[in-house]
Amino acid sequence: MAKPLTMIGFDADDTLWHNEHYFVLTQDRFADLLRDHTAPETLMDRLLVAERRNIPHYGFGIKGFTLSMIETAIDVTDGKVPAPVIAEILDAGREMLSHPVDLLPHAQETLEALQGRYKLVLITKGDLLDQERKLALSGLRDMFDGIEIVSDKTPATYTRIFNQFGDGAERGMMVGNSMKSDVVPMVDAGGWGIHVPHGQTWALEHADAPDHAPRFRQIADLSELEQILS
Repeated sequence: MAKPLTMIGFDADDTLWHNEHYFVLTQDRFADLLRDHTAPETLMDRLLVAERRNIPHYGFGIKGFTLSMIETAIDVTDGKVPAPVIAEILDAGREMLSHPVDLLPHAQETLEALQGRYKLVLITKGDLLDQERKLALSGLRDMFDGIEIVSDKTPATYTRIFNQFGDGAERGMMVGNSMKSDVVPMVDAGGWGIHVPHGQTWALEHADAPDHAPRFRQIADLSELEQILS
């Protein structure tokens, strides 16, 4: 028989609180700044290429996103982007790094209900300072038994974390909005992967669902997690 679940990992951005919304707003502002140089659709395509290329160098998060916007602005203007535009892009990045933390529905009550019943660990990727800031503002810090801010989420990442804080991935569950980062690698590590879709998902976080995996589930929101656990 399968051993009982002892640990649950939670993603942070767009699982516990809003995040991608701020990237979308900044992309709209970026498109407006470069409207005289290229169409918004073309600009977004070029930005996505830059982001994909820069992740190995800058990692995930707002700082890398800001640098990719600057690089894209230079690219689409053939190196003639005005200094005030660069200043506006930097200002947009700073604004993102100070945006408020708005919890998603059922986030706090779900964690409160699970506290003490399972080991709860926050597993998120991105800029260290920004993720620490958001966690502090969220009011959720004391609900977790551990905090892991990682450079990427892979099966090896989950194997290490669930061995460190729990009884291995096979007795663990990861809950998150990203099929690519939260679900598929956790399932590959031997654990449960629970997908909580979010209305806005970064293009680089899309992946096919492991529909035939016995430890994959999808829920509409965090209020349905208790049903999966039972």
